[in-house]
Amino acid sequence: MVRYLFLTAAAFAADADLILHNGKILTVDRNFTIAQAIAVKNGKVARVGDNAGVLKSERGTNTRVVDLQGKTVLPGLIDSHVHAIGAGLSEWKVKLPPLDSIGDIQNFIRERAKTTPAGDWIVVPRTLPPRLKEQRFPTKQDLDVVTTHPVAFDGSYVWSANTLGLKVSGITRDTPNPPGGEVVKGADGEPNGILRNANRLLKGIRDEAKFGENERIEALETMLKLYAASGLTTVGDRAVTAPDVATYQSLKQAGRLSVRTVLTWRIEAGGKIEDIEREINSRDWTTNKGDEWLKFGTFKVTLDGGQSVGTAYQRMPYGPYGRQLYGQTNPDTRGTLFVDKEKLTRIFRAARNKGWQLTSHAQGGGAIDTLLDAFEALDKEKSIAPTRSHVMHGSFMSDEAIARMKRMGIIADVQGGWLHFDVPALEKVFGYKNMRYFFPLQSYLKAGIVIAGGSDHMIGHDKNRAVNPYNPFFNMWMSITRRTREGVEVYAEEKITREQALRMYTNGSAYLMFSEKQLGSLESGKFADFVVIEEDFLKCTDDAFRNIAPKATVVGGKAVFGAL
Repeated sequence: MVRYLFLTAAAFAADADLILHNGKILTVDRNFTIAQAIAVKNGKVARVGDNAGVLKSERGTNTRVVDLQGKTVLPGLIDSHVHAIGAGLSEWKVKLPPLDSIGDIQNFIRERAKTTPAGDWIVVPRTLPPRLKEQRFPTKQDLDVVTTHPVAFDGSYVWSANTLGLKVSGITRDTPNPPGGEVVKGADGEPNGILRNANRLLKGIRDEAKFGENERIEALETMLKLYAASGLTTVGDRAVTAPDVATYQSLKQAGRLSVRTVLTWRIEAGGKIEDIEREINSRDWTTNKGDEWLKFGTFKVTLDGGQSVGTAYQRMPYGPYGRQLYGQTNPDTRGTLFVDKEKLTRIFRAARNKGWQLTSHAQGGGAIDTLLDAFEALDKEKSIAPTRSHVMHGSFMSDEAIARMKRMGIIADVQGGWLHFDVPALEKVFGYKNMRYFFPLQSYLKAGIVIAGGSDHMIGHDKNRAVNPYNPFFNMWMSITRRTREGVEVYAEEKITREQALRMYTNGSAYLMFSEKQLGSLESGKFADFVVIEEDFLKCTDDAFRNIAPKATVVGGKAVFGAL
């Protein structure tokens, strides 16, 4: 006998855990639908829609209902490019002051000398010369404000040291240049303190053992919480080693990850190719291994240096201004290429065969072209598009490079915020015309290339003062306005809209991470990762946009910052 059970409409209610209503929900779905309400059940989006519809169909006896009172809800923001462990440790013991000029650096050295035992190194934390007021690299004379301590200035790929630092390291006018590096000399033939790709000559610096594993775990946890406070719900850590993987895994096992993380394994590519291939095959790591909280994303090789220190491998020479800004002695230098095309292709082939997505740090135009050459060699063997491989940074793009990326289905991992800080100095080196394709975001989009938004955050905890600032609203604002620190617009035709900027930090980054089915928009079945803000994202002024501060950040339906 068939029995029929008649239930009321209320019995069919989804009984959502949480409903937010009376707001402006930017779903960032295919049609950029704007809704009034969103329901969450078991950490996922149950429904988005109008107030009446969501409340009627999703509210149950145990549903928590929150009136947004007109606030805006965005999908969880995804920074595709950070360095969380190093950034967390950078201020773990001592808060860093702003270092905006050589005078600031000298004051930092003097203060550290008061508490550092005589004879111990003082290291000026990573600071980029184009962002200094003087727009030049500090020399030994600048760092000689103390004579009781060896001093080193960390400029990323290029360092400098004071007189005592050179002495204790045994660096003299007769010291040979290391492979690929240079001990820069002054007019008198003596080292002027600048060490281009040669900081390994400095002795006694950076004892990594000073941080125990518990400190590393706590510093990482602190940094991830700061990311969450800025509105980020997922980050890509873009250069991890085996110890870094262990740190992340410890934090995850303890249930202390506050944001989702995708790991990029960076391999040292300077050794023998056979050893590199053996290392790739010895690991069980590969793209998408893991879960929604912690997984592997990309395999990475560092191909060139940095635009901030004159080691990015360019299509054109750095010219005479490179000496002032970077301490370069050869105006015809184009920077440094660490791996040639043939070796890069072979490394990538081994990684792709293991199942990896591929990328390379490539800032200069010459490095970008070399990377695309390697991708093309692999593409001829088998289409590379399904791997979602990408150009990392790609600061100095070109029409031809963009066309090649489009043809192969290559993605762009971009840091639009750099334009704000670096173009004033870079323009003096290369000329304004060569800034035309400096992070050409609109050109990417018009070509149909997916762009993933990131910061390359490396040093510091403050979201707006760090190197580089990880505040996603600042970085989106920069991509929208293309304004330098002086307020000058740089090639306004490359501006993107607010909708495009939001997609870059949601859809684009999720796609790069193979997570577009779970993240990147607020749609039924996806994770309930979102950010609540007071401002109207689409209509507030540019100044208000830049200063947006989240009221709450939610991951998997639970607030990891603020409160609902």
